[in-house]
Amino acid sequence: MIGRIPIADISPVVYFGGEFVHVKAIPGEEITIAATVIRESDAAFGAYVILFDSVGKEIARVEMYEIWPKSDRYKGTLALPKTGDYTFCIEARDETTTPQLLSRSEFFPLRADRERALVGAWYEFFPRSEGATKNASGTFATAAQRLPDIAAMGFDVIYLPPVHPIGHSHRKGANNSLSARPEDPGVPWAIGNKDGGHDAINPDLGTLADFEQFVSSAKKVGLEVAMDLALQTSPDHPWVKEHPNWFTHRSDGTIAYAENPPKKYQDIYPLNFDQDYEGLLQEVLRIIRFWIAKGVTLFRVDNPHTKPVHFWHELLTVIHNESPEIIFLAEAFTRPAMMQALAKAGFHQSYTYFTWRTTKQEIISYGNEVAQETSAFFRPNFWVNTPDILPFHLQSGIPAMFALRAVLAATLAPSWGMYAGYELFEHRPSNEGGEEYLTSEKYQIRIRDWDGAQKKGLSLAPFITQLNQIRRAHPALQRLRNLVFHHTDSDAIIAYSKRAGSDLLLVVVNLDPTVAQETTVHWDMSALGLNKDSFTVTDLLDGSTFSWSAQTFIHLDPNKPTGKVAHIAHVEMS
Repeated sequence: MIGRIPIADISPVVYFGGEFVHVKAIPGEEITIAATVIRESDAAFGAYVILFDSVGKEIARVEMYEIWPKSDRYKGTLALPKTGDYTFCIEARDETTTPQLLSRSEFFPLRADRERALVGAWYEFFPRSEGATKNASGTFATAAQRLPDIAAMGFDVIYLPPVHPIGHSHRKGANNSLSARPEDPGVPWAIGNKDGGHDAINPDLGTLADFEQFVSSAKKVGLEVAMDLALQTSPDHPWVKEHPNWFTHRSDGTIAYAENPPKKYQDIYPLNFDQDYEGLLQEVLRIIRFWIAKGVTLFRVDNPHTKPVHFWHELLTVIHNESPEIIFLAEAFTRPAMMQALAKAGFHQSYTYFTWRTTKQEIISYGNEVAQETSAFFRPNFWVNTPDILPFHLQSGIPAMFALRAVLAATLAPSWGMYAGYELFEHRPSNEGGEEYLTSEKYQIRIRDWDGAQKKGLSLAPFITQLNQIRRAHPALQRLRNLVFHHTDSDAIIAYSKRAGSDLLLVVVNLDPTVAQETTVHWDMSALGLNKDSFTVTDLLDGSTFSWSAQTFIHLDPNKPTGKVAHIAHVEMS
């Protein structure tokens, strides 16, 4: 119904599945609420954003201001005080007359998740490779010995590929070979054999008690453990015999294996959610609850876009109501509409297209999309690589490319991720034109000399450590919606800023890992909130101090001994 003072075009609001769903936030994160408010003639009125708690009690009232004169577009800023569910509405009132002249909009939901839902540095490794020898797999006990080094690099989350028993039928060999040798360990995502399924531990890694000790060891050094939730099975999984109706059968009675053209996964059976939906839902809920009880606080969900969206909405709603601290990351490298639907259905974060965005214009376009257009519901996690994806730009092995991509991922988004081996510049593809790693860790154990590489200066770990230290020290890098790009005269150099309160960072990156580049950066002083001709900055990467202005000349040479690929400059606010 149209109110006495009409209110329209409210943002951010998220409509999905026939209802308004929660706008995502974390405690203290600022959310700009905007609306069009119209009054006949030029009669004065006030517009407000009103925040209500989960029981409908008003807890904040923020006056809105017109964005520019005669625009009829008003905005105000809210910050949610703590985790939990909230609603907001817009109120417009003529405060010079009686309250009959008052209008309120509909009420729209907001949710404040814990900070890790937005902010975090993720590190992925295979426990079977950590501490492995030529004759024996690594275990949870040997993998735990690497946790202090990962924590020292500044990571917050250790993500483990599936740690369950691995099937033997159609087991893949090295480099995705269809004929496995007896000693080949198999693909962790081919889950299940006689030792159990999704609630069991691969005996090669240890016992359930060993896993719990691993989780405890991680927590002692400040790491949360993310478990892989892969809703698929090997042909040997107990479900295949116990619940044959959970699978799709061909006309000859055999079960169809998974395919993602041109890839074929002969060792994996996908699940069919249309024949016993309730049974599958309850079993997956049981599995998630089982691992939560063992100390797991995050789940990285494998290929969620191949399962029904309503399944995720129902499952995530149940888990949120029971354990609101649990976070789900969607590994959804798929169409934009599906990625966004999964986010609206309840996933806290998602993998993104950043992995393939390399040019200045691609990065600007995608950065603006995730920071402005979809940030009400979609939280990006920028991964520089994964076990499945060795991006073409890394296949040269040029260290400066690895460094500059890490800078972009760690400063553009509040969450970023890295798969083990990135810091050693691993870059050899299995075939020309492909994105699979040669001797991929998905199919075999990888033994790496972490200490030797660092002693020889052949590791990016010190640089990664520095990036994560900068992220932790600066609130501006812990937010998504504050990303602003600034014009440069060169397509090889990108510049952007992030500000949170008095914390203002300016980032300039040379996108060319081979050649020195220079340009003038034209800083938008209004967007920076600066009202002076020049300002002093400190480069947080090397401690250098500069006097910059609205027009700043930049020279970045990746070929110097120090390999200068970027400035991460902190502005002195005085």
